[in-house]
Amino acid sequence: MSYDGVGPRAVMRSVAFLTAGALAVPLLAGCSSDDEGSKPLAGQDIGSAKRQDIADGGTLRWAVDEMPQTLNTFQADADAGTTRIAQAVLPAMFRIDASGRPQRDADYLDSARVVETEPKQVVVYRLNQQAVWSDGREIGAADFAAQWRALSGKDSAYWTARNAGYDRIEKVERGANDLEVRVTFARPYADWKSLFSPLYPKDVTGTANSFNDGARKKLKVSAGPFTVRKIDTKDKDVVLARNPRWWGHPAKLSEIVLHEVPRDKRAAALADGTVDVADIDPGDVDRIAQAAGSQGSSPFKGPAGGRTAAKALRSWALLHGSDEKAADRERRAVAEGRGTLGAYLKQQDGLRRFQVRKSLEPAYTQLALNGAGGPLADERVRHAVAHALDRQQIADLVLKPLGLPAVPVGSHLALSGQDAYADNSDALGGQDAAQAQALLTDAGWVHGAVKDQKKGDKAAGAERDKGEDGPDAAGDGTYIVGVDDDVEHNGDGKGRAESDRGKPGGQESAEDHAGQHAGDGSGAQQLAQDGKQYARDRLTQGGAPGAYAPKGTAAPAGTMAGPLAKDGKPLTLRFVLPSGPGSDTLRKVADKITAMLKKVGIGTEITKVSEDSYFRDHIASGQFDLALYSWPSSAYPATDARPVYAKPVPAADGSLNVQQNYTRVGTDQVDQLFDQAIATLDEDRERDLIRKADSRIWAAAGSIPLYQRPQLVATRTDLANVGAFGFQTPVYEDMGFLKKGAKPAPK
Repeated sequence: MSYDGVGPRAVMRSVAFLTAGALAVPLLAGCSSDDEGSKPLAGQDIGSAKRQDIADGGTLRWAVDEMPQTLNTFQADADAGTTRIAQAVLPAMFRIDASGRPQRDADYLDSARVVETEPKQVVVYRLNQQAVWSDGREIGAADFAAQWRALSGKDSAYWTARNAGYDRIEKVERGANDLEVRVTFARPYADWKSLFSPLYPKDVTGTANSFNDGARKKLKVSAGPFTVRKIDTKDKDVVLARNPRWWGHPAKLSEIVLHEVPRDKRAAALADGTVDVADIDPGDVDRIAQAAGSQGSSPFKGPAGGRTAAKALRSWALLHGSDEKAADRERRAVAEGRGTLGAYLKQQDGLRRFQVRKSLEPAYTQLALNGAGGPLADERVRHAVAHALDRQQIADLVLKPLGLPAVPVGSHLALSGQDAYADNSDALGGQDAAQAQALLTDAGWVHGAVKDQKKGDKAAGAERDKGEDGPDAAGDGTYIVGVDDDVEHNGDGKGRAESDRGKPGGQESAEDHAGQHAGDGSGAQQLAQDGKQYARDRLTQGGAPGAYAPKGTAAPAGTMAGPLAKDGKPLTLRFVLPSGPGSDTLRKVADKITAMLKKVGIGTEITKVSEDSYFRDHIASGQFDLALYSWPSSAYPATDARPVYAKPVPAADGSLNVQQNYTRVGTDQVDQLFDQAIATLDEDRERDLIRKADSRIWAAAGSIPLYQRPQLVATRTDLANVGAFGFQTPVYEDMGFLKKGAKPAPK
């Protein structure tokens, strides 16, 4: 998978595709709370059409990154494919709308509401009387109760990846009749709408064996517009078929086939008809646009064909690191049906049937700063890194060429369009080179002599492991920006760093801030000012006065002359990047960031590693100083984002329990704000507490949100209601092929 995509699998709730990787327009911090985040930056682009304009029948072949390892979304190895299948075949009490907000699914639920708050919270679900499992049994309280018991965390025999929310339930019982389910909570739970979506039949959740193994490779019973007909590991297909017992609008398609296709093979698979729809990388967008522009012309005949051929030749030359002379030689081979260019042009001909649907995913890409050890354990250095970045330039670099809104993300916990969104980035502040250098100087990093790096010496940044993959290994795939600019190292990128596993970064030295101003309902501007003051307070606690230099403070003379150093060691941060073909965008962003850091005296050591090991061996294990990866946004940030920003705590064995907080930066106050948000049933107060928590996360500077991820989907021109979904959960029963002469509505 592309690591400009979602981060580790199954660590957060998938949002209408998890983005599956899907994604997009913030308002300024001075706006009132009611106005902020009122609409997404980009709308859906799915070729909307009315059901009467869609033909009945047909098979839709849909590319996925890999065959799902499990059909159980609550297991640790669930992925985007697991989510897509669950959306098509299982009930969900609430689904996500185009603004990233939960909405009741009327096919399953007539109503759901909190009927009591004292002495305990009670939610009553009234089910659609037509809702049945594919074996004919009614969906009912027994299914809800079995899922609660499986996910409550009380029975360790169930291999669950998460139990958030279910662990707060006291009991699940039948209500006034068979269509009513009554859920009583032991502790208040604000995000109760996140529960039972998806809902599995009691056949799956009723026993540990069926939960752990039975639902990994098959789902005998389901309750959606489609059912799982077959999983073909040989052909790498998951076949979904119409559910004959579906009571809602009948599915237009006869089948949906999810077919495994690697990212770098997507264009070829589209061209030869292997798949009809696929998420693609930016590099394939121009190819499809060029192919569409050549419609009706031979590749080499006529004015239009000549222009298209010239574009194709240039694209081919760039793709193969060649030049147009080589392209000319290849062109001569086309007539004989041989040559790389001939195959390329044949693909272009096949791509004429496709168009690119564009939106923004419900996910954002961030720069992660590992605060567990090394220079970034000092909050002043993390703030300096943040002040070196021009986030607008980075957003422009990624999104402008695609014609998408280039607006830096202003929140860690929500995206524009969602209720909790507010631009709290002023809590940290924007680009300010003078401020960055003043902070570095105060932290002891000054322009001065750098000791000769002898064999075995350790850099100031992340330490490297010894051994064959260590600093002595020939060609470890690294180079130091700002230090070794004239030296190029070639290798396989297997170098590895080790982080100080001691104290978690960003730990507060005083608790007197805890809970202060929480939920006061003030606007984003007040939140940002409060967060900025909080940052100043944190940076000066226990340190020298003036550690947080006022805006405009001039940096000491000479700091721009070269890399900074302390105790003879240069300030060099290890920047780990994935090396796969789907990571071109991340590498371009990394180049831009390294140039920005160099301007304030921070060197970067770039290490490229395989995509397979990027998260497992580097991000999750803390073997990095800087890294780029994405997190999905959630309609339930109080539940889903807490483990991502929770303060790491020492475990009984002496290791550090970081949950999903791979930056190792957290504070007690952020934890407390999350805890307060999850326990209130006042939606306005919950939103204000989430915004307050986000302001504190900005101030801690463990991660810097950069841009909302582009969602680029190639679809056949005759497909409707499928493409770039943005926030919204896809409506699978409305997907299909247009009738002859029918056209989708304009975007």
